[in-house]
Amino acid sequence: MNIISIQNNLGIPKYRQIVYSIEKAIEEKKLKKDEKLPSINKICIAFTLSRDTVLQAYEELKKRGIIYAIPGKGYYVKSLEVTIKQRIFLLFDELNIFKEDIYNSFMESIGKNVQVDIFFHHFNYQMFRKLITESNGNYTKYIIMPTNLPNTAEIIKTLPVNEVFILDQTNLALESFPAVFQNHQKDIYDALQKGKSHLNKYKKLILIFPGFREPEGMKKGFENFCADYAFEYEIIPQFKGREIHTGETYIIPNDRDLVDVIEKSKLQNLKLSEDFGIISYNETALKKIVGNGITTISTDFEAMGRILAEMVLKGKKGQIENKCTLILRNSL
Repeated sequence: MNIISIQNNLGIPKYRQIVYSIEKAIEEKKLKKDEKLPSINKICIAFTLSRDTVLQAYEELKKRGIIYAIPGKGYYVKSLEVTIKQRIFLLFDELNIFKEDIYNSFMESIGKNVQVDIFFHHFNYQMFRKLITESNGNYTKYIIMPTNLPNTAEIIKTLPVNEVFILDQTNLALESFPAVFQNHQKDIYDALQKGKSHLNKYKKLILIFPGFREPEGMKKGFENFCADYAFEYEIIPQFKGREIHTGETYIIPNDRDLVDVIEKSKLQNLKLSEDFGIISYNETALKKIVGNGITTISTDFEAMGRILAEMVLKGKKGQIENKCTLILRNSL
């Protein structure tokens, strides 16, 4: 018990004094890894504290990864690294270059003394639920990318309400959580509107929309644009097995389909921007040079990471729509 120091009228909450005491004991090597801490009941009795006060201190240390609990036995020292002030659970859908841009930008902006553990659910609801359930209570903040998985709100709402941030896609069921998101329905509509003068020379717009990973808003925005501006259009789940016809423009969310379309155009001896057009989703360095330049609809993934880090560090609430733009190149 001599590792705990509590003073009245100090102006510091007593749960915080418990946290400081344990941090100091670890730094001074009075506590070693896997050493048992004083029980909640003993601290309550010794300092005339409520159980909730002591539990709050231990839960904070647990979320930061400094201590761990064994049910029925007590709390133990897990890590000697007490400089970690925040431990963040980051759940992405999959690993790709765009998520890498978000992650790198987030890590550059979040600063030191923060540990970020990254996980991937791969668009699998069971994996999504498992990762969140097993991580609940072990982190100070939770950043979740729910994508288009159904019923994710039910799982997310089991987490501490003030510690959750939503990334990339949100919906009405998640509107109470702070978020940095893309408005896919508005983004594709505005981008096509911006490129309308180039699209007017084509007979038909074709959206390749497998629907597995792609947000539904993308499809709705495309349909609304075509209806409002009287474009003939088609939505197909995949490109393979299809011939390209003169006068078609393909809107392509997935880079695998982009490769298939370009390869097919070469086999058919078709020229980009003359015989057919391409609009790809998400900017990469290669799209600046492939086919003398591929037109893209893209959000700023680096900005998304920076904004997210600022929200976490400053405890900002609200939902922030990340900007998206059409980058016109030779393929249109």
